[in-house]
Amino acid sequence: MHRYECPCGYVYDPAEGDAEHNIAIGTPFEDLPDDWVCPKCGAEKEYFEKLDD
Repeated sequence: MHRYECPCGYVYDPAEGDAEHNIAIGTPFEDLPDDWVCPKCGAEKEYFEKLDD
């Protein structure tokens, strides 16, 4: 599973999930709800860039 980075610097890591938004550990970025936003700045998923791991 890939990590994705927001322009603000926040990195969504499936290995960590997003407890603040009730996203379970192991949830791929592609499976995040359409209304999920960056917990740091509120940016929408479309602004995230896939990181080369």
